[in-house]
Amino acid sequence: MPSDGAVRQPKYQRIAAALKAAIDAGEYGPGDRLPGENDLMSTYGVARMTARQALGVLQAEGLTEARKGAGVFVREFRRIRRRGVQRLAAEVWGAGQSIWAADTEDRDPEVEFLGVTEEAAPSGVAALLGLSGGAPACVRRRRFLLDGKPVLLATSYLDAALAAGTPIADPDSGPGGIYARLAELGRKPARFREEISSRMPSPDEAASLGLAAGTPVVLICRTAFAADGKVVEVNEMVLDASAYVLEYEFDAS
Repeated sequence: MPSDGAVRQPKYQRIAAALKAAIDAGEYGPGDRLPGENDLMSTYGVARMTARQALGVLQAEGLTEARKGAGVFVREFRRIRRRGVQRLAAEVWGAGQSIWAADTEDRDPEVEFLGVTEEAAPSGVAALLGLSGGAPACVRRRRFLLDGKPVLLATSYLDAALAAGTPIADPDSGPGGIYARLAELGRKPARFREEISSRMPSPDEAASLGLAAGTPVVLICRTAFAADGKVVEVNEMVLDASAYVLEYEFDAS
Protein backbone atom coordinates (compact mmCIF):
# COMPACT_ATOMS: atom_id res chain seq x y z
CA MET A 1 0.00 0.00 0.00
CA PRO A 2 1.48 3.41 -0.96
CA SER A 3 2.47 5.77 1.81
CA ASP A 4 0.67 9.05 2.43
CA GLY A 5 3.69 10.82 0.92
CA ALA A 6 3.40 8.78 -2.28
CA VAL A 7 -0.35 9.49 -2.49
CA ARG A 8 0.25 13.23 -2.15
CA GLN A 9 3.00 13.13 -4.78
CA PRO A 10 1.85 14.63 -8.12
CA LYS A 11 0.97 12.06 -10.75
CA TYR A 12 3.76 13.09 -13.10
CA GLN A 13 6.34 12.56 -10.34
CA ARG A 14 4.95 9.10 -9.60
CA ILE A 15 5.18 8.19 -13.27
CA ALA A 16 8.72 9.57 -13.47
CA ALA A 17 9.68 7.53 -10.39
CA ALA A 18 8.27 4.37 -11.97
CA LEU A 19 10.24 4.99 -15.16
CA LYS A 20 13.44 5.66 -13.20
CA ALA A 21 12.92 2.43 -11.25
CA ALA A 22 12.54 0.56 -14.54
CA ILE A 23 15.77 2.09 -15.84
CA ASP A 24 17.59 1.19 -12.61
CA ALA A 25 16.28 -2.37 -12.85
CA GLY A 26 17.61 -2.71 -16.39
CA GLU A 27 14.23 -2.91 -18.09
CA TYR A 28 15.39 -0.02 -20.25
CA GLY A 29 19.10 0.09 -21.05
CA PRO A 30 21.27 2.82 -22.62
CA GLY A 31 19.86 3.74 -26.02
CA ASP A 32 16.46 2.10 -25.42
CA ARG A 33 13.31 4.00 -26.25
CA LEU A 34 10.97 4.77 -23.33
CA PRO A 35 7.18 4.64 -23.59
CA GLY A 36 5.91 7.74 -25.35
CA GLU A 37 3.28 10.21 -24.23
CA ASN A 38 0.42 8.16 -25.75
CA ASP A 39 1.68 5.01 -24.02
CA LEU A 40 1.88 6.74 -20.65
CA MET A 41 -1.55 8.30 -21.09
CA SER A 42 -3.04 4.87 -21.74
CA THR A 43 -1.12 3.04 -19.00
CA TYR A 44 -1.68 5.58 -16.23
CA GLY A 45 -4.93 7.19 -17.34
CA VAL A 46 -3.47 10.71 -17.35
CA ALA A 47 -3.63 13.74 -19.60
CA ARG A 48 -0.97 14.40 -22.22
CA MET A 49 0.52 17.27 -20.20
CA THR A 50 1.03 14.95 -17.21
CA ALA A 51 2.77 12.37 -19.39
CA ARG A 52 4.93 15.10 -20.91
CA GLN A 53 5.89 16.42 -17.48
CA ALA A 54 6.90 12.92 -16.35
CA LEU A 55 9.21 12.49 -19.33
CA GLY A 56 10.52 16.01 -18.76
CA VAL A 57 11.64 15.08 -15.23
CA LEU A 58 13.87 12.31 -16.57
CA GLN A 59 15.31 14.56 -19.23
CA ALA A 60 16.04 17.33 -16.72
CA GLU A 61 17.87 14.83 -14.51
CA GLY A 62 20.05 13.79 -17.42
CA LEU A 63 18.70 10.23 -17.59
CA THR A 64 17.13 10.55 -21.03
CA GLU A 65 17.35 12.52 -24.24
CA ALA A 66 14.63 13.44 -26.71
CA ARG A 67 15.23 12.75 -30.39
CA LYS A 68 13.03 14.78 -32.68
CA GLY A 69 10.46 12.63 -34.38
CA ALA A 70 11.75 9.45 -32.73
CA GLY A 71 10.87 9.67 -29.04
CA VAL A 72 12.65 9.72 -25.68
CA PHE A 73 15.63 7.41 -25.15
CA VAL A 74 17.71 6.35 -22.16
CA ARG A 75 20.87 8.39 -22.27
CA GLU A 76 23.98 6.49 -23.36
CA PHE A 77 26.42 9.00 -21.86
CA ARG A 78 28.21 7.61 -18.79
CA ARG A 79 28.51 10.15 -15.97
CA ILE A 80 31.93 11.45 -15.00
CA ARG A 81 33.04 10.56 -11.48
CA ARG A 82 34.98 13.62 -10.34
CA ARG A 83 37.14 12.53 -7.39
CA GLY A 84 37.67 15.92 -5.81
CA VAL A 85 40.55 15.00 -3.49
CA GLN A 86 42.58 12.42 -5.40
CA ARG A 87 42.57 14.30 -8.73
CA LEU A 88 44.44 17.26 -7.20
CA ALA A 89 47.26 15.20 -5.68
CA ALA A 90 50.73 16.43 -6.63
CA GLU A 91 51.62 13.01 -8.00
CA VAL A 92 48.97 13.51 -10.71
CA TRP A 93 50.04 16.82 -12.24
CA GLY A 94 53.61 16.47 -10.95
CA ALA A 95 53.97 13.38 -13.15
CA GLY A 96 52.73 15.33 -16.18
CA GLN A 97 49.19 13.97 -16.12
CA SER A 98 46.21 16.17 -16.86
CA ILE A 99 43.77 16.57 -13.97
CA TRP A 100 40.97 16.42 -16.54
CA ALA A 101 42.31 13.13 -17.92
CA ALA A 102 42.38 11.74 -14.37
CA ASP A 103 38.59 12.23 -14.23
CA THR A 104 37.83 10.50 -17.50
CA GLU A 105 39.78 7.24 -17.08
CA ASP A 106 39.60 5.17 -20.30
CA ARG A 107 37.49 7.64 -22.26
CA ASP A 108 38.58 10.16 -24.88
CA PRO A 109 38.51 13.71 -23.49
CA GLU A 110 38.82 16.84 -25.60
CA VAL A 111 39.77 20.34 -24.50
CA GLU A 112 38.79 23.43 -26.49
CA PHE A 113 40.92 26.46 -25.65
CA LEU A 114 38.64 29.49 -25.86
CA GLY A 115 41.38 32.03 -25.32
CA VAL A 116 44.20 33.25 -23.09
CA THR A 117 44.09 36.97 -22.34
CA GLU A 118 45.34 39.61 -19.95
CA GLU A 119 42.40 41.47 -18.45
CA ALA A 120 40.97 42.78 -15.22
CA ALA A 121 39.69 39.99 -12.99
CA PRO A 122 36.37 40.21 -11.13
CA SER A 123 36.86 42.14 -7.90
CA GLY A 124 36.58 39.09 -5.64
CA VAL A 125 39.09 37.13 -7.71
CA ALA A 126 41.48 40.09 -7.89
CA ALA A 127 41.38 40.39 -4.10
CA LEU A 128 42.22 36.70 -3.68
CA LEU A 129 45.16 36.98 -6.07
CA GLY A 130 46.39 40.15 -4.37
CA LEU A 131 46.02 42.21 -7.56
CA SER A 132 45.63 45.92 -6.90
CA GLY A 133 45.86 49.18 -8.78
CA GLY A 134 44.30 47.69 -11.89
CA ALA A 135 46.97 44.99 -12.25
CA PRO A 136 45.73 42.48 -14.85
CA ALA A 137 45.17 38.76 -14.51
CA CYS A 138 46.15 36.07 -16.96
CA VAL A 139 42.78 34.55 -17.86
CA ARG A 140 42.59 31.07 -19.41
CA ARG A 141 39.21 29.90 -20.75
CA ARG A 142 38.49 26.32 -21.79
CA ARG A 143 35.57 24.08 -22.68
CA PHE A 144 35.86 20.37 -21.91
CA LEU A 145 34.10 17.68 -23.93
CA LEU A 146 33.73 13.95 -23.36
CA ASP A 147 32.39 11.49 -25.93
CA GLY A 148 31.75 14.58 -28.06
CA LYS A 149 29.50 16.16 -25.42
CA PRO A 150 30.44 19.47 -23.73
CA VAL A 151 30.37 18.97 -19.95
CA LEU A 152 32.45 21.73 -18.33
CA LEU A 153 33.43 25.37 -18.77
CA ALA A 154 36.50 26.55 -16.87
CA THR A 155 38.07 29.98 -16.39
CA SER A 156 41.41 30.20 -14.57
CA TYR A 157 42.81 33.46 -13.19
CA LEU A 158 46.49 33.97 -12.33
CA ASP A 159 48.71 36.99 -11.74
CA ALA A 160 49.63 38.17 -15.26
CA ALA A 161 53.05 39.32 -14.04
CA LEU A 162 53.81 35.78 -12.87
CA ALA A 163 52.48 34.11 -16.04
CA ALA A 164 54.06 36.49 -18.59
CA GLY A 165 56.62 34.84 -20.83
CA THR A 166 55.86 31.34 -19.53
CA PRO A 167 53.81 28.46 -20.99
CA ILE A 168 51.02 29.45 -18.58
CA ALA A 169 50.22 32.24 -21.03
CA ASP A 170 50.11 29.78 -23.96
CA PRO A 171 47.00 27.82 -24.98
CA ASP A 172 48.83 24.55 -24.28
CA SER A 173 50.67 24.92 -20.99
CA GLY A 174 52.40 21.55 -21.37
CA PRO A 175 52.47 18.25 -19.41
CA GLY A 176 50.88 18.53 -15.99
CA GLY A 177 49.18 21.81 -16.90
CA ILE A 178 49.57 25.11 -15.13
CA TYR A 179 50.23 23.51 -11.72
CA ALA A 180 53.37 21.86 -13.06
CA ARG A 181 54.41 25.20 -14.58
CA LEU A 182 53.79 27.00 -11.28
CA ALA A 183 55.98 24.41 -9.57
CA GLU A 184 58.78 25.22 -12.04
CA LEU A 185 58.42 28.89 -11.07
CA GLY A 186 58.77 28.07 -7.38
CA ARG A 187 55.04 28.67 -6.76
CA LYS A 188 53.91 25.05 -6.44
CA PRO A 189 50.34 24.63 -5.16
CA ALA A 190 50.50 23.24 -1.65
CA ARG A 191 46.82 23.44 -0.68
CA PHE A 192 43.46 23.71 -2.45
CA ARG A 193 40.02 24.92 -1.44
CA GLU A 194 36.88 24.20 -3.43
CA GLU A 195 33.51 25.88 -2.92
CA ILE A 196 30.49 24.23 -4.53
CA SER A 197 27.07 25.67 -5.31
CA SER A 198 24.38 25.23 -7.95
CA ARG A 199 21.95 27.31 -9.98
CA MET A 200 20.22 27.40 -13.32
CA PRO A 201 22.52 28.27 -16.23
CA SER A 202 22.69 31.57 -18.06
CA PRO A 203 21.60 31.44 -21.73
CA ASP A 204 25.25 31.51 -22.84
CA GLU A 205 26.17 28.66 -20.48
CA ALA A 206 23.20 26.58 -21.62
CA ALA A 207 24.21 27.09 -25.25
CA SER A 208 27.92 26.33 -24.64
CA LEU A 209 27.10 23.14 -22.74
CA GLY A 210 24.18 22.09 -24.94
CA LEU A 211 21.92 21.76 -21.90
CA ALA A 212 18.36 20.50 -22.09
CA ALA A 213 15.74 22.88 -20.71
CA GLY A 214 15.53 22.68 -16.92
CA THR A 215 19.04 21.25 -16.42
CA PRO A 216 20.95 23.02 -13.62
CA VAL A 217 24.67 23.61 -13.43
CA VAL A 218 27.12 22.98 -10.60
CA LEU A 219 29.56 25.79 -9.83
CA ILE A 220 32.97 24.94 -8.40
CA CYS A 221 35.39 27.68 -7.44
CA ARG A 222 38.84 26.27 -6.71
CA THR A 223 41.53 28.35 -5.05
CA ALA A 224 45.14 27.12 -5.16
CA PHE A 225 47.52 28.26 -2.41
CA ALA A 226 51.33 28.18 -2.44
CA ALA A 227 53.24 27.00 0.65
CA ASP A 228 53.46 30.60 1.94
CA GLY A 229 49.65 30.86 1.89
CA LYS A 230 49.43 33.16 -1.11
CA VAL A 231 46.86 32.41 -3.79
CA VAL A 232 48.41 31.41 -7.13
CA GLU A 233 45.25 30.51 -9.08
CA VAL A 234 41.49 30.88 -8.91
CA ASN A 235 39.53 28.55 -11.20
CA GLU A 236 35.81 29.11 -11.75
CA MET A 237 34.08 26.06 -13.26
CA VAL A 238 30.56 25.50 -14.60
CA LEU A 239 29.57 21.82 -14.82
CA ASP A 240 26.60 20.17 -16.49
CA ALA A 241 24.92 18.78 -13.36
CA SER A 242 23.52 15.83 -15.31
CA ALA A 243 27.00 14.76 -16.47
CA TYR A 244 28.82 14.55 -13.14
CA VAL A 245 29.02 12.66 -9.88
CA LEU A 246 31.11 14.56 -7.32
CA GLU A 247 33.03 12.20 -5.05
CA TYR A 248 35.05 13.22 -1.98
CA GLU A 249 36.97 10.59 -0.06
CA PHE A 250 39.25 11.52 2.85
CA ASP A 251 40.46 10.22 6.16
CA ALA A 252 38.63 11.07 9.40
CA SER A 253 40.68 13.21 11.76
